[in-house]
Amino acid sequence: MQTLLLNADDVDENARMDRVIDAVRGAFTAYERGNAKMPAKSYIDLPEYDGDFRSMPAYLDVRTEDTDEDSGWDAAGIKWVNVHTDNPADHGLPTVMGTMIYSDPETAFPLAILDGTTLTMKRTGAAAAVATDELAVPDATSLGIVGAGVQSYTQLEAIAAVRDIEEVVVSDLDEERVAGFIDAFDDRFDVRAGSIAEAGHCDVLSTVTPVKDPIVGPDDVGEHTHVNAMGADAAGKHELADDLLLDATIVIDDREQCTHSGEINVPYAAGVLTDADIYGEIGEIVVGNRPGRAGTAGTATGEGVDGVTVFDSTGLAIQDVAAARVVYEQADDNDNGYPFDLLGLDR
Repeated sequence: MQTLLLNADDVDENARMDRVIDAVRGAFTAYERGNAKMPAKSYIDLPEYDGDFRSMPAYLDVRTEDTDEDSGWDAAGIKWVNVHTDNPADHGLPTVMGTMIYSDPETAFPLAILDGTTLTMKRTGAAAAVATDELAVPDATSLGIVGAGVQSYTQLEAIAAVRDIEEVVVSDLDEERVAGFIDAFDDRFDVRAGSIAEAGHCDVLSTVTPVKDPIVGPDDVGEHTHVNAMGADAAGKHELADDLLLDATIVIDDREQCTHSGEINVPYAAGVLTDADIYGEIGEIVVGNRPGRAGTAGTATGEGVDGVTVFDSTGLAIQDVAAARVVYEQADDNDNGYPFDLLGLDR
């Protein structure tokens, strides 16, 4: 038996965004229904190297009584990821690198070893797309992005798959990053540079920055803007002002992770936000246990939230596993990647 090695280009080629979005939606569904196992993310802090390691294992089963063998599936895997802030300057390496091991749940055979960095970008965009589909106004045509780093690209790619995005406003202090983003998409969208407030007054706003002092306030968003708060992934990070959060309908991906390291972690720890201020988890909306935005497909007529909505996304291991399955199946079908005898079973 062969294990498939998939580098960053292989992952990018085989992570078809429509399928990744469906897979991430399935992951949220399995988690909400109790059909997923996801131990808490574990950390190894290495202050001597100004870095850390994080391990994220998960198993999910999207099979139900009304799915046949061909449409249902389960999957397992683990992502090993780091954050070493000195890497670019001192070693010429990325700050964040990830490796994903995707395994057969029945036998534990390692089916694939994938680049986890590209996989993370794809599944993060897909998570924002699922939340946007449930919480943004149905006729949304404009997208604002604060932060023009690598995550911004998949935010647009994924959200444009669930809404007919025409106008894009990108805001970043780094003019070169903004220019690079515009060059990448100006043949497909009406994309321009703008202020945070201009980006925030779009129908949908995605924030993808690592800041610890909030940069988006209540006056920076429209009356019905849906915000994907994607940047906070560690305690102390905080993109949105407390007043904005208090006035918004807040939807989270996971209570434990969000209160520890998500967008709400700072005001929650300070007692400014409480459990009563959290509307629910995205899985509840995906399966129909809570209404999403009024007028969206999964919400009954006359029901649903309105006004400003915020999706606090910390990134879940089940999303990585779901996305890895998409990449592996697609690559296997297309004979992509590099098969090798990792366990020496073919000797």
